[in-house]
Amino acid sequence: MEVILICIVISLALFVAAFITKRRFGLLGLALAAGSLLSKIWGYDAGLIAGVFGIPSGPFTSAVITALIILLPAGILLFHGYTYRTLVGRVTGAGLFTLLALALLVEPLGHILVLQGFGSDVYTWLVNNRSIIIGVGLIVAVIDLFLTKPAHLSDRRRTR
Repeated sequence: MEVILICIVISLALFVAAFITKRRFGLLGLALAAGSLLSKIWGYDAGLIAGVFGIPSGPFTSAVITALIILLPAGILLFHGYTYRTLVGRVTGAGLFTLLALALLVEPLGHILVLQGFGSDVYTWLVNNRSIIIGVGLIVAVIDLFLTKPAHLSDRRRTR
């Protein structure tokens, strides 16, 4: 049950952040992918640097640092970029962002959570479908980028 509760809290926080800021999924999704790559490159080194600052090293610290590195690029872009104008777009974009982020965070979360019962089944389902979720999510993110019109073009068309 602990796994489900933590996933729900993380999901709600990510969904609300993306929904309130109205940011488009395309850029946020690619930022999550960049964060995932950076976490694989810097994850171990970041754990060592945290140890230098007196933060005790261990699996929990490593998992938290890895999760933060994954979310950092998208978190920065939550304050900059193109936005959705409709409520349906906002809900869809925030939902896709949340799903992709959970798929990328499932590995670090698995290192720190005690998996048992129904929570273990949910975690197993996420792990088994992780590559499909990430693959489809990144394709949809690229498509969303192609559908995004620069602000100066959309404003010019409205004034004519």
